[in-house]
Amino acid sequence: MTAISVIVPAYNAEKTILETIHSVQKQTFSNFELIVINDGSTDKTVELINTIVDPRLKIFSYENGGLPVARNRGIAHANGEFITFIDADDLWTPDKLELQIAALQQHQEAGVVYSWTAFINDKGQLIYAQEPSFFDGDVYPQLLVNNFISSGSNILVRRQFIESAGEFDPLLKSAEDWDYNIRLAALCPFAVVPKYQILYRKSQNSMTAKINVMEKAIFTVIERAFQAAPTELKVLKNQSMANYFRFIAKLYLEYDTNSKGTKQAINKLKKSIQLYPKILLKKETQRLILKVILIQLFPYQIATHFIRFIGRKFPMVPI
Repeated sequence: MTAISVIVPAYNAEKTILETIHSVQKQTFSNFELIVINDGSTDKTVELINTIVDPRLKIFSYENGGLPVARNRGIAHANGEFITFIDADDLWTPDKLELQIAALQQHQEAGVVYSWTAFINDKGQLIYAQEPSFFDGDVYPQLLVNNFISSGSNILVRRQFIESAGEFDPLLKSAEDWDYNIRLAALCPFAVVPKYQILYRKSQNSMTAKINVMEKAIFTVIERAFQAAPTELKVLKNQSMANYFRFIAKLYLEYDTNSKGTKQAINKLKKSIQLYPKILLKKETQRLILKVILIQLFPYQIATHFIRFIGRKFPMVPI
């Protein structure tokens, strides 16, 4: 029996799809099927994939339905005991599957395992690393407050919990992975591999660059999550909303650093602090406030230099 189904949604991914597939092929754990869902690509995505000779590779083509729909279509084709996803521009370290499946075998009570994320640019160069998260077991409260798993290219899930959680929401244009992870956390314990194994590509074409879309989607996810949350966890909503506004402020400072974007960032930060004043104690909040001050005090190029320097939450990490 196939142990793991790896699902790759691909839409006009000709620039990165081969690199992504190769990072899966290089896995030290080899008992997997590689399911690529061609989501209506109009470029050379399919042509490039067809150059790969690997009996584990399966390609299915559909009209464009969006990322959540593509993941759902991949699940429908999956035969593995475990299921995982990787977007068509992200990468894994070679030991990702091996260590994640070992973690689930070691923690039989867990239904989901995740690893740490580092961020790369369009050229595949490391930018910075995500703050390490050590949450395991019942991570439902922590996931309600913050999407510490970071992206849809991370989790490995026991098949029965995929079946219980249902489909990714096809109406969400972003943050669908956070929505799905929250639903999984309500069903089963999580395990963690304390190692940087996910390389998430940040670019102007990425979801995080589409700030308005992401803002609307995150708000929808939070509202839905807290409607479903038990009474004792509803008190966490202000903290969750505060983190959400801080995150949107960060996006404005990263992708829209003109005067209008800076004003938006300031407004979002104000809302964040009003909702949850303790967020001022967090280094991330202090760092963003410093960025705003620098942008307002210095010419753009000088401010950008300082912003890049202080923007690395953690130093470069060996991958």
